[in-house]
Amino acid sequence: MGRIIEHPILGEIGESKKISISVDGKTYTALEGEMIAAALMANGIQTFRFTKHHAPRGIYCGIGRCTDCIMIVDGVPNVRTCVTPVQEGMRIETQYGTGAWKRGNDNA
Repeated sequence: MGRIIEHPILGEIGESKKISISVDGKTYTALEGEMIAAALMANGIQTFRFTKHHAPRGIYCGIGRCTDCIMIVDGVPNVRTCVTPVQEGMRIETQYGTGAWKRGNDNA
């Protein structure tokens, strides 16, 4: 899946600065100001999290109302990626289950 460059309601997407983000330890390119979910989809990533029953989830509503697109962003679980803009150097991780805050050196 590629990046949407023209939208029937939002119009044409202008030139944006390219930035780097990390997803599960791999570096990807994103456009400054785009939502995390859009950047992931433009890079071919469609699974954002797995439920407690191990079912994969990706973008669903795209407006922040559901929780299918939640991921761990810079150590914070349950971030709705469809309404959160990317930032240079952002660390994004696939979320498994309900998400847990990282404390100190453990991964609880």
